[in-house]
Amino acid sequence: MTPDWLRPPDTLKYFAALVAEDAGFALLEAAISVGQDDNPRLDVQGVLSEIDRLGGALRRRLPADSAPLQRLRALNRYFFDELGFSGNVNDYYDPHNSYLDQVLTSRRGIPITLALVYIELAQAVGLTARGVSFPGHFLVKLRLPAGEVVIDPFSGRSLSRDELDERLQPFRQRHGLEGEYDTPLGLFLQTAEPRDVLARLLRNLKEIHLGAEDWPRLLAVQQRLVLLLPQAMQERRDRGLTWAELGRPVEAMADLQAYLQAEPEAEDARAMRLRLADLERDDHPPLH
Repeated sequence: MTPDWLRPPDTLKYFAALVAEDAGFALLEAAISVGQDDNPRLDVQGVLSEIDRLGGALRRRLPADSAPLQRLRALNRYFFDELGFSGNVNDYYDPHNSYLDQVLTSRRGIPITLALVYIELAQAVGLTARGVSFPGHFLVKLRLPAGEVVIDPFSGRSLSRDELDERLQPFRQRHGLEGEYDTPLGLFLQTAEPRDVLARLLRNLKEIHLGAEDWPRLLAVQQRLVLLLPQAMQERRDRGLTWAELGRPVEAMADLQAYLQAEPEAEDARAMRLRLADLERDDHPPLH
């Protein structure tokens, strides 16, 4: 992989333009563009066209007056059975599961990327579908005349309230949200904002690359997170630490200084000041 700082900045400029404003936020296009970190020559518009083609093929099969439930059943058969989209259970942490162009090719992905394609096809046939940042597992909810349906895009199953409560139980236990602090299920089923969806996708990649200590790929993700979440100073901090791992002290110091200026009382402020001092010494070794 070509190091991020040696590549033309066009892909980041393109991404920055897509995520600059919440109004008209181009979620699908921005999510596809993340694949340019793996393949800088990726044709984002070509991937969008392929998704449009799949949606159009399904739409032409349905009578114009088909009921919403009929549309949903046809969508599920098409997406999960005919096209064969499913979760990549054999290699869940493969970064390619987060690249939508790869997901379209392999028909395998993780919940969030499968959900993005599923939602687009649902909207193509007139269904109201939204992403849900459910703890531990991204879901899709659809609004039908009879009520909401929640779909697990990883397995294709429709989930009952009891099943959702069961899935939520470990999260509630870890965060002390039981008993008098019990949180209603509905709060965990709210529609995820497009910026938050994209942040979740990128943070999945961040964890994968951090675990593999793949610093060039991690930097590429951090560059996007800083553009996407300019107020999230922890992402600026993490980019600085990544620059440091790549032997780029000037860039690392700039990011850590910005973090400490914005968050002088952060829990890790002392550790970051020590790291900054180390970088300054490395950048200006003593004369002998």
